[in-house]
Amino acid sequence: MSKHGRILVAMSGGVDSSVASVMLHEQGYEVIGLTMKTWDYASSGASSKETGCCSLDSINDARSLAVAYGFPHYILDIRNEFGDFVIDNFVDEYLAGRTPNPCVLCNTHIKWEALLKRADKLNCEFIATGHYANVRLEDNGRYVISKGKDENKDQSYVLWGVSQKNLARTKFPLGSFTKAEIRQMALDMGQEDLAKKSESYEICFVPDNDYRAFLRHRVADLEEKVAGGNFILTDGTVVGKHQGYPFYTIGQRKGLGIALGQPMFVTEILPEINTVVLGTQDELQKSAALVRGINLIKYENITEPLEAVTKIRYKDAGTISTIVEEDGLMKVNFHHAVGGIAPGQSAVFYEGNDLLGGGFLL
Repeated sequence: MSKHGRILVAMSGGVDSSVASVMLHEQGYEVIGLTMKTWDYASSGASSKETGCCSLDSINDARSLAVAYGFPHYILDIRNEFGDFVIDNFVDEYLAGRTPNPCVLCNTHIKWEALLKRADKLNCEFIATGHYANVRLEDNGRYVISKGKDENKDQSYVLWGVSQKNLARTKFPLGSFTKAEIRQMALDMGQEDLAKKSESYEICFVPDNDYRAFLRHRVADLEEKVAGGNFILTDGTVVGKHQGYPFYTIGQRKGLGIALGQPMFVTEILPEINTVVLGTQDELQKSAALVRGINLIKYENITEPLEAVTKIRYKDAGTISTIVEEDGLMKVNFHHAVGGIAPGQSAVFYEGNDLLGGGFLL
């Protein structure tokens, strides 16, 4: 009988989840490792070598570590569920003129559900991942996510969609460590190759980070359908032709292929008329936003105005704002204007280090 019970650990084969599994094993949990195969590399249309969490090498690395430490390891094929939901949404969002957040959708609707379903079958009370974040139970009965110790690696932003029910069974072993400390732990374990593994900041199903090529591969005749639309200024003046509205994102400045004598940015995408609006940096700034699909973490609701720091993208430093729920939406009033608010991206709200919740920008 283990000291702390049985726990299912999501193992990608990378240093973070590998150290997390060993850490829990040494703490006295009965660890079971699980690697999820979420996508089929051959179907991505990528030109680069297969890398990342779904490659055969990564799966073998996860299994080898489990064997070395004497705990079971399984592979779970969720390519169908992943493709039907995450990849289809990714394509649909770009075709709707929005910028998708596939990691949030995957965490919320695919990975956690798949992990807990398998955890139940294996009689595991808890699941664990290698995310740099923390979770605790508050006196009000709510499970609260807070930022990880390593500010440069904090991953709370992509976890806003995880439900209270699922957080109740979730452990984040790495939340109180820095990335440097985790790499050192891998070295101390005698796993030098693991400690030196490079990190991937790419979307797992777009391994060469070229989402435009991925869209062309997934959507037949895409360029023929969307090429040749107009670039216009905010006053409606036509200033050129673009390559297709799905290939642009709000806030984009480089790669526009047009020179207007001053830096210009994508300020709006109008898919219904195949038009991309360009504006100055001042015209890119917004003082308010609406957010849909809200999931609250720290409080059950926010029906009175509350001051929070709102992040509109993963690497955003955040902006002080006032937020309040109205008619199923979160209304966000920024205390100073922010640039590059991209519909489809996540807006995530913080109170200090605590994650209040999040949703998708309209």
